[in-house]
Amino acid sequence: MPSSPEPPKAILFDIGGVVVISPFQAILDYEIENSIPNGYINYAIQKGPHDTGAWQLIERGEVELDDAWFASFRQQLSRPEVWSEYVQKLAREESAGGGQAVDGGKPQVPDIDAKKLFWRMMKISRAPDPYMYPALRKLAESGKFVLGAFSNNVTFPTGILDDEGKLFTKELIHAPAPNPYANDSKDITTCFDVFLGSAAVGVRKPDPEAYKLAVREMDKISRQKGMGGVTAGDTLFLDDIGINLKFAKKTGLRTIKVDLGKTKDAVRELEQETGMQLLFEKSKI
Repeated sequence: MPSSPEPPKAILFDIGGVVVISPFQAILDYEIENSIPNGYINYAIQKGPHDTGAWQLIERGEVELDDAWFASFRQQLSRPEVWSEYVQKLAREESAGGGQAVDGGKPQVPDIDAKKLFWRMMKISRAPDPYMYPALRKLAESGKFVLGAFSNNVTFPTGILDDEGKLFTKELIHAPAPNPYANDSKDITTCFDVFLGSAAVGVRKPDPEAYKLAVREMDKISRQKGMGGVTAGDTLFLDDIGINLKFAKKTGLRTIKVDLGKTKDAVRELEQETGMQLLFEKSKI
């Protein structure tokens, strides 16, 4: 990827799959364990519906995380029409020579344990990414950029128990020394000048309003720091979901795609954009 003419003034990060280990890895593991065609769960989540889908509602903070929501989430993952669409999609890909084989006949809609899946996703994404987290810390130490985050996230009720009956906390889990970040804050929000969560602000990516809000907030911070204003064109956005990047780009932001398991490649692109060396020989956190 060629370097941009000017480094960005602000860098906006997604969290899961970028700064911390991707919850998509937990989804993929669940699909493999339960013989569910890879990609179906994400497909079902993306299908929403936008206004009433369980996942969309929880990420906009419009409903509470409780047993009623888990039941609704399970229904979202079990819609026969969405399953049928996905099976047909795979069949088309297979016939074109590039997809997964699906059992013949009319495969049944997968029976997904939505509660177990959800908590697996939340637990795996408490571990900092071994390449992006050190890069983020180095960017922060440089003081050259306004650093923001916009995460499609969930509000956890106080005292909530996970699927194993254990008290859940969203705190980061840093590896012990000699990890140089062993004593870092367990609160991911402290890594940024501004942190926006969809459940708190009531809007989620890929809604263009999410990006406009983030740019406005980073512009305020930049001006307070005496660094001048920030526009969408001054902002570089990193995310692991294609549609989020598509709408960010339409809103005027510069983008970097962070593919599952390839954060190191994304950090290399970030080095080109910022003009800084961000990769470490041994990044183990």
